[in-house]
Amino acid sequence: MITISATTLLPFKGIQNARDLGGYTMKDGRNVREGRLLRAAHLADATDSDLNLLASLHIRKIIDFRKEEELRGKVDREIPGAEHIFLPLDASGNAMEQASEEEKKKFTTRKKFDVRKIIVPLSFNEKARKVAGEMYPTLLFSPECQKAYAAFFRMLLDTEDGAVLYHCTQGKDRTGIASALILAALGAYRETIVADFDATNRIYEADVRKYSRRVRFWGGGEPEVGVVKSFLGANTDNFVKALDRIDCEYGSMEAFLKGPVGLSDSDINILKQRYLV
Repeated sequence: MITISATTLLPFKGIQNARDLGGYTMKDGRNVREGRLLRAAHLADATDSDLNLLASLHIRKIIDFRKEEELRGKVDREIPGAEHIFLPLDASGNAMEQASEEEKKKFTTRKKFDVRKIIVPLSFNEKARKVAGEMYPTLLFSPECQKAYAAFFRMLLDTEDGAVLYHCTQGKDRTGIASALILAALGAYRETIVADFDATNRIYEADVRKYSRRVRFWGGGEPEVGVVKSFLGANTDNFVKALDRIDCEYGSMEAFLKGPVGLSDSDINILKQRYLV
């Protein structure tokens, strides 16, 4: 079993789910360099001590996967010396396109919005269940998201030194997929990719357990609990199914990276030279 060590978790006070990909062992025996590839939730609640730590990490780029409406009341604090880049990813897919305006409001992040306040009734909403089920297939297979992840890799390739920090709102789904693609490009075992994705659930475990119990109390089954797992944690079962679909449709993760994500053999070699030791 792959473990997430104390050195993997970054010691921030106001930033959730902050982790360093450094330390993972790849198939060729090399390890991911520490302090170069950082993932997290949003930086809006970063404390002054968090900012000092971030400044010491020599971050060159901060890549923000959030949509415009998610920034209301949650704009990242500035990190000296870092370029802040917005690369919005929409994981809602066709389910949200088909939703009414009233239903869309339930998924729109407003100022001081907290999904925990509506997660129980949301779990019984048909559109919410559809969004939860389609989240990872949308991120991996929609042309718009594939283009965004291709642009993300171009940013990694253009950053010759220092660290890159990438995040979304909770640092779990859009950020988790980005981490999975990076690890795959660097030559990680599938076990490692899944373990890194699933580590989010240890961070948000208390909320997932608490609200899953409430949903079951009101008569919810696995589909309804799946909404809790998807919106408050990371639905690892759905993620594994998405990886299986990649293998089925493309033959391998490497073929997927060289196909819609647009990486060449040269790109992958550059990434390995830069981020492995």
